[in-house]
Amino acid sequence: MIHIMRALRVLQNAPLVNFRNLSTKNNVSDLSMIRNIGISAHIDSGKTTLSERILFYTNRINEMHEVKGKDGVGAVMDSMELERQRGITIQSASTFTTWKNCTINLIDTPGHVDFTVEVERALRVLDGAVLVLCAVGGVQCQTHTVTRQMERYNIPRIAFINKLDRQGADHIRVLNQMRSKLNFNSAFINIPMSQESKSTGIIDLIDETVVYFDEPFGLNVRHDAIPSSMLAETKERRAEFIECLANADDEIGEAFLSEKPLTSTELKAGLHRATISRRFVPVLVGSALRNRGVQLLLDAIVDYLPNPGEITYYALNESSDKTVKVPLKSERTNENPFLGLAFKLEASKFGQLTYMRIYQGCLRRGDLVKNARTGRRIRVPRLGRLNVTELEDLEAVYAGDIAAFFGVDCASGDTMIDVNMKEPLAMESMFIPEPVVSMSIKPTNKASIESFSKGLARFTREDPTFILSQDSDTGESLVSGMGELHLEIYAQRLAREYNAPCVLGKPRVAFRETLSEPFNFDYLHKRQSGGAGQYGRVIGILEPLPPASYTKLIFSDETVGTHVPKNFVPAIETGFRHCCECGQLAGQKITGVRFRLQDGDNHCVDSSDWAFQLAAEGAMKQGN
Repeated sequence: MIHIMRALRVLQNAPLVNFRNLSTKNNVSDLSMIRNIGISAHIDSGKTTLSERILFYTNRINEMHEVKGKDGVGAVMDSMELERQRGITIQSASTFTTWKNCTINLIDTPGHVDFTVEVERALRVLDGAVLVLCAVGGVQCQTHTVTRQMERYNIPRIAFINKLDRQGADHIRVLNQMRSKLNFNSAFINIPMSQESKSTGIIDLIDETVVYFDEPFGLNVRHDAIPSSMLAETKERRAEFIECLANADDEIGEAFLSEKPLTSTELKAGLHRATISRRFVPVLVGSALRNRGVQLLLDAIVDYLPNPGEITYYALNESSDKTVKVPLKSERTNENPFLGLAFKLEASKFGQLTYMRIYQGCLRRGDLVKNARTGRRIRVPRLGRLNVTELEDLEAVYAGDIAAFFGVDCASGDTMIDVNMKEPLAMESMFIPEPVVSMSIKPTNKASIESFSKGLARFTREDPTFILSQDSDTGESLVSGMGELHLEIYAQRLAREYNAPCVLGKPRVAFRETLSEPFNFDYLHKRQSGGAGQYGRVIGILEPLPPASYTKLIFSDETVGTHVPKNFVPAIETGFRHCCECGQLAGQKITGVRFRLQDGDNHCVDSSDWAFQLAAEGAMKQGN
């Protein structure tokens, strides 16, 4: 058990500078002093352990505990009893802290693919992210998933190679995997003195010093000269870093080509620009469990990840026939109309909570807001921000804040706007993956049916990937989700939180059909039965999409001329998408396909929307 009391440090004669942040004040008026970040990774890469150290070093908590809760306490960010028992993160946890007078809103996310919606909705509202990788496991399957999620929302990121203390750790191999498997332009900005349990210090390649983390828990950060045995590797890695950065930033590139020496200030400024533009991913190393490298990661979060004012966000104006993107103003004043995005619902001990990211304007307690989707007006009775299980009441929230609203009836992805906004705007909602497995579910006794129903209603409301339906043949209740673990966790929560034990049936996997190779189609739909006939011809290519887009269906109109009149193109797309609802192999949905319409033919009398829709369906059947 790791148990550190603040009194211990008072008794110790701690040398040098203590980097423990003792300030709890937030500069709410300065947008540049805010960071909204998330921590994402593959399973067991050390995300929650890292979050625990971040909270400790920033003075948010006074003691650290193990993730699995062997001491009966568990990590702060794992507030659910099931999380502490299993040693995994099930729900994303939100907290806030400060480092060097900068407010950091932090969201720790699950690593299991079963809880991928927690990562999805967290990344939707964040400005930056920390991608954690295991120094032994390297780039793993869920690393690819969270990388795609970050790219979907254009999230700047920094990487942290964790668990350098483990046997078999190899940070260089992990960097090479990041470059080859994730296509990152990455380089180290610090490297370890040594690996595995012998690792005692980290070399800062920018300032060219060794950083040691003294005391048993690394509370004091000590800088020293680089030993002669590490000078050659330091020089090599620093040159590699500058070269990679030069490929991502014009100013650094010009200095590099002219062989001009670069100061640490210039390198940090270029690194900041390149990270925000997502052209470079800086890589840091350390061991959260051994309390090494966490303070350097906090420095990187403040120095290189963007503040809310450095990213332009857009809302959609759909009041006219054409959707228009409207840039939002990030100033922390009440002069701009309020706009926020509800990204998570949760029934907590404080009541019904709605987590919201504020993108524009100001909202005060008691103000009226309007749901852009439903048009309903809602008064906000209470505002606050959560430190996992603790609540801090707020009088007002501003652009750049992440806060919790109480008693607001809405759904995940709803946009809340000022009631006086002339042209209603809405944020683009988050991507919600379709469930992949289903199970029958029923309570073990009739006495708990009411509690069972209440629990299911709450869980389906909070989690858009947890779906309740009914089997049309047997009449059984079915629950669908992202995996067996996902459904088992909800079954256990029904028993624990609602005293409604239940039984799950055998899993039913939701299969999908797709193309294995491109196919050229040329299909003519022609029917004449007296009177007006049906005529439509489509020519083009059906091709599979890359793995990163396996859930998508894409239609592209590449026609030139009038062989296929433009007014019939929407009907062709309708036929394509309708046919994808039921494949020819097993009757499952078709995904991961691009329909490229390149040519065709029409008849001046017999062509119609219906004829071209049937022609597109016929072309799809040719491909199957």
